[in-house]
Amino acid sequence: MPLHQALRQHNLSTIADKVRAGERLTLDEGQALFDCPDPVLVGALAHAARTERHGLGTSYVLNQQINYTNICVNQCRFCSYYRKQGQEQAFELSLEEIKEKIMAQSDMPLTEIHIVGGCHPGLGLDYYEAALSTIRALRPDVILKCFTPVEIEHFANLEGISPREVLLRLRQSGLDMMAGGGAEIFAPDVRRRICPEKISGQRWLEISGLAHSLGLKTNCTMLFGHLETVRDRLEHLELLRTQQDQTGGFVCFIPLPFQTKNNQLTGITSLTGIEELKTIAVCRLMLDNIPNIKSYWVMLGLKQAQAALFFGANDLDGTVVEEKIGHMAGADSPQVLTRKELEDMIRGCGLIPQERNGLFSPVQGGQ
Repeated sequence: MPLHQALRQHNLSTIADKVRAGERLTLDEGQALFDCPDPVLVGALAHAARTERHGLGTSYVLNQQINYTNICVNQCRFCSYYRKQGQEQAFELSLEEIKEKIMAQSDMPLTEIHIVGGCHPGLGLDYYEAALSTIRALRPDVILKCFTPVEIEHFANLEGISPREVLLRLRQSGLDMMAGGGAEIFAPDVRRRICPEKISGQRWLEISGLAHSLGLKTNCTMLFGHLETVRDRLEHLELLRTQQDQTGGFVCFIPLPFQTKNNQLTGITSLTGIEELKTIAVCRLMLDNIPNIKSYWVMLGLKQAQAALFFGANDLDGTVVEEKIGHMAGADSPQVLTRKELEDMIRGCGLIPQERNGLFSPVQGGQ
């Protein structure tokens, strides 16, 4: 069936016209996309929006992740990563251990180091400042993408200072941009059920906006496939694009499918691959003002991550080196990919690999 006929059959012609014209979709139009029984049709609209922005170019980064602790005061019900202090599998990296992890990759031409962890009750801001300063001395040219709004609020509460002062001190120590985790789902009723100790969605947005006002770019996320409804997903996306309208600092959006293993949320059926891809497609179509959508292979798996590149995503993340949060929740993806493996994945889809740094600027000499 020709595309225009399929669009008419599923009452998506007006939406397709708006996508082609670069006009903003409403929540009801987002609902119509989720309700469409033809996921390939929704994917085609998202791929058109993706190629309008990025062509066939698909970015990746040579990066290293460091998860400095899983000891956390928040105890989120969906989280398979956190541990209480003294509990089996609890860990906390010393500054020397962080230094060793960085030095172990000294021969790798990294352009991004990504640091996130639990909200540890006993680590003061001086620990994080020292960690950033140490890494900056060892890797003066990398983008340090570190900490989420949840961590920033936690540091501020521990120190009795404002999040603004925390961000200024961390920037002085080498912070370039912030990670986008901790957003989960903004719907207050769902948030009370899955992460009642964590900051509110509104506070997450406020701290992201504060970072933007200080000149720090950030990423943003959505965790989907747990207790939320489709409408909750759409309202989450609307709040992100409203924040982006106001402060403009979101560089990339990362849709994160819920991993069902080893946590307190029981009886939840894993998302189908089709639901994952359709959600990623709708995210691309709704987030008209956020330039990049990441296909996070750690959570999606390698083959699904490739498929997502035709459902609106334009970035394949990076080498990663070591990741604990998703893998402790049951992700069965590798721990590390090489540059060649990333480029082969992209080229194998008929797309064009483009190396970037953490801020999504092209790397000179990158493929």
